[in-house]
Amino acid sequence: MEHPWEKKFPVNAKDYKLYEDIGEGVSATVYRALCVPLNEIVAIKVLDLEKCNNDLDGIRQEVQTMNLISHPNLLKSLCSFTNGHNLWVVMPYMAGGSCMHIMKSAYPEGFDEPVIATLLYEVLKALAYLHENGHIHRDVKAGNILVDLNGAVRLADFGVSACMFDTGDRRRSRNTFVGTPCWMAPEVMQQLHGYDFKADVWSFGITALELAHGHAPFSKYPPIKVLLMTLQNAPPGLDYERDRRFSKSFKELVGTCLVKDPKKRPTSEKLMKHHFFKQARAVNYLARAILDGLSPLGDRFRTLKAKEAALLGQNKALYEDKEQQSQVRDFTLVIKKYSVMH
Repeated sequence: MEHPWEKKFPVNAKDYKLYEDIGEGVSATVYRALCVPLNEIVAIKVLDLEKCNNDLDGIRQEVQTMNLISHPNLLKSLCSFTNGHNLWVVMPYMAGGSCMHIMKSAYPEGFDEPVIATLLYEVLKALAYLHENGHIHRDVKAGNILVDLNGAVRLADFGVSACMFDTGDRRRSRNTFVGTPCWMAPEVMQQLHGYDFKADVWSFGITALELAHGHAPFSKYPPIKVLLMTLQNAPPGLDYERDRRFSKSFKELVGTCLVKDPKKRPTSEKLMKHHFFKQARAVNYLARAILDGLSPLGDRFRTLKAKEAALLGQNKALYEDKEQQSQVRDFTLVIKKYSVMH
C-alpha cells in the first residue's frame, strides 16, 4: 500500500477543500480537509504569519524539520506553501485526535495502565529517533500525541522542535524559552545553562502523569504559578496511597524521569528498556480500548471548545493584570535566587 508521504501533494490552496477545524493554537488553526486531486482526507495547519511576531526563520525551520523527519511514530509534513499571509502545512489526518481530547471527551480520570504503557512506548520510539538525529521536541504532552482509527500513534511536532545541528555543528543545548509550562523542565524555566534532549524526558514524565490522571500536575494554576511551583516544589509523581491502581513499575518510571538534575535522568533509548513497558501491547489494542464509541473528531473538538469558552468566562478573575504583575515579580525573584544558588 502506498503511504501518503510517497504521493506528490499539490502546493496550491485551490486544490484543497477545508472542512471543520479540529485544533487551534495562538496563531494557527488545524482543519480536516480534502486534497481534491488525490481524493484524500488530510489535516491542514493554517498558520497566520502576521500573528507570529515575524519569527519567519523559526517557522521556516519548523517546516524544514517536519519535511526531513521520517519515522512511523512522528507526524510528517506532506507539503507546505504560502497562501496570502498564511502558511499551509499539509499533514496526514489522524482521525482519533489527540490523547488530550480523547481524555477530555471520554476519560476525564485518565487511562488504564496498559493503554498508558502502549501510548508511551510509541512516543518513546519517536523521541529516541529525534534525539538520535539531533532534535529536541520541546513540547511533549498528551495534546501532541495523536491516534489514528487503527490505533497508530504519532507524536505531533507543531512548532517548537529545534534542530541541534545548525550549519553542520552540533549545538549541545538550546537557550530559547518555549514549550508549555506544566510540562516544562526546570532547566528550561531557569534559562541559565541552556538545556538538551533530557528536557524531553522530564516532559515525558509529566505526560505519563497526565495520561494517568486526565490532566497534568499544576494544570489548574496560571502559567507563572506553574513555573514557581516546578522550581520550588519537589517533583510531582504517582502517590503510593492515592494512585493504588497503578503498578510499582509505573511509579518508578515516572520517578526516574522527574528528577530535577537533567544529568540524572535516563535517555529515551534507555527508558525503552524499562520493565514497565513489558505490558505495552500492539497498537490495534488502542483502537478497541479508547476509540470505540467516540463521536467524530470535529464534533468532539466543537463540544470541547464550547465547554472551554464557558470555563474561561468563569475563571477570568484569575488572570487580572494586577495578579499577573505580582506573579511576574515573584517569578523574577525566584529566577534571581536560582541564579545566585547555581
